[in-house]
Amino acid sequence: MSNSLHVVFVYVRVHPHLVEEFRVATLANARDSVKEPGVARFDVVQETEDPARFLLIEVYRGPEGAAAHKDTVHYRNWRDTVASMMAEPRTSKTYVNVTEDATW
Repeated sequence: MSNSLHVVFVYVRVHPHLVEEFRVATLANARDSVKEPGVARFDVVQETEDPARFLLIEVYRGPEGAAAHKDTVHYRNWRDTVASMMAEPRTSKTYVNVTEDATW
C-alpha cells in the first residue's frame, strides 16, 4: 500500500576531526536498527563535498516503528555517544513514500 512507510531524513554535521568516530558509531547503530521489526531500511550516507555532513535515511513501517526505534538500547547508546561529536544540533524531516512499498 502506498504512503504506509514513515521516512525520516536526519541531517548531521560533525566536527571534522571526529568524522571516523561518528561513522563507526553510526554504522553500528544502523546494523542494529535494521534488525528491528518496525524498520524497513536504515541508510547512512556521507556528503562528498563536505565529509563532515551525513544524512541518515530511516524508513519505518509506520510512525510506531519510529517511536519504537527511539526506545531501543542501541539508539540511546548511539545518541549519547555521538552527542559531543555534533558540530551543530541534528535536524530531521519526515516524509511518506509515494512510490509503491515494493520498490523499497
